[in-house]
Amino acid sequence: MRTLVRGRRTKIVTAVTVSALFSLSLGACGALGGGGGDDDDTVEILATTDPLVFDGLKKKIEAEAEDQGIDVNVQRVDNINQLILTRIQANDPPDIAVIPQPGVIQQIVDRDKAVELTDDIVPADALEDMTPGTLEAGQFDGKQYGLMISMNVKSLVFYPKKAWDKAGYEAPETLEDLQKLTDQIKQDGGTPWCFGIESGAATGWPATDWFEDLVMRFGGADTYEQWVSHEIPFNSDVVKESAAYMEELLLAKGNVPGGRQAIANTSFDAAEDTMWDAKPGCWLYKQGNFIVSKDFMPENIVDNADEEIGVFGFPPAEAGGENPVLGGGDLATLLEDNDNSRAVMEILADVDLGTDAAPTSSFISPHTGFDTSLYPSELTRQIADVAYQSDVVLFDGSDLMPGEVGAGTFWSQMTDWISGRQQLNESLTKIDESWPN
Repeated sequence: MRTLVRGRRTKIVTAVTVSALFSLSLGACGALGGGGGDDDDTVEILATTDPLVFDGLKKKIEAEAEDQGIDVNVQRVDNINQLILTRIQANDPPDIAVIPQPGVIQQIVDRDKAVELTDDIVPADALEDMTPGTLEAGQFDGKQYGLMISMNVKSLVFYPKKAWDKAGYEAPETLEDLQKLTDQIKQDGGTPWCFGIESGAATGWPATDWFEDLVMRFGGADTYEQWVSHEIPFNSDVVKESAAYMEELLLAKGNVPGGRQAIANTSFDAAEDTMWDAKPGCWLYKQGNFIVSKDFMPENIVDNADEEIGVFGFPPAEAGGENPVLGGGDLATLLEDNDNSRAVMEILADVDLGTDAAPTSSFISPHTGFDTSLYPSELTRQIADVAYQSDVVLFDGSDLMPGEVGAGTFWSQMTDWISGRQQLNESLTKIDESWPN
């Protein structure tokens, strides 16, 4: 398995013990200093975005802050969720934390340690062009506490563009069309889907993305949100309908390389390796935008992305029907309320925040008014448009669920079901039973 960077890919984690995390967090706490650093006027910002995205955002933040006479200390950390809670417990929070999981922000709000982002901190007109759903990801009890500053898009299907064009395939407009496309590729002698769910201690997370995309399509946004909060159980009709579609589309004999039994042992980041062969070993790869990186795809493919990589949005259930997008992102949370930290939050809310990050990284702005010509490729613009043209971006469900479910039984039980070790109903029931009271 390749070394993975913890950041926008919020489900990709490194297995460490709780004691090790705690020790690391305390060590970092001592090293970073308290509440804005040694100088009380310095605004301390901690983030866990991908390195290239972080570098671009840091450059912009520092330049804008310098223009206003504000000193900032912008640092990237890998264990932001644990670190922030530890720093808060030690009464030593940074001024601003950029966090990829709304559930962690909820914990901060519950501890009464987050500052509400009222209009005098972040002007409403700076938020008018936010992609639908991105503001809601940072709202708790009707109040804004997190502000998305970079977005990732997960409702994407990639394909080998040259071979695709030669075969004459077309992007599907509905889930029924997607099934027909799958059948056509199979009839033409190809293997339709690239799919692997092995990811070390996080094995199973790619399967949860499939379920989330399908539940929001078969059930709609409201049903999806009720399912994520467990108002609707896992062992419910909409989840079973999603599983039935997934089983027919993805898990049927001959639909993935090596068959269903190979999925749990195939690393998610190697699943598409044969897609770039002269005769593709698989044709369709559902994954988030982060995958278009030399960390995951061949260097020559990424360097020629517009010629080599095609993409379409995961289609709605029906033509013209509700068109949600599964996504996520990094949310800025204000923890120390002072004039300088407020000024920096306004910098983070600006539509131009990503102008240095966009050309050199996987950064996608949650602002629909962002200058898309700054994105490094037409492929990136197409990916951004999937979100910008959606009805709503719904945050990754397993990142919103309690940790023992979203990063626990949901992963493991989907792995057991997909690998054939367990029947679907038993897996869904076990997930329900694991939900904390």
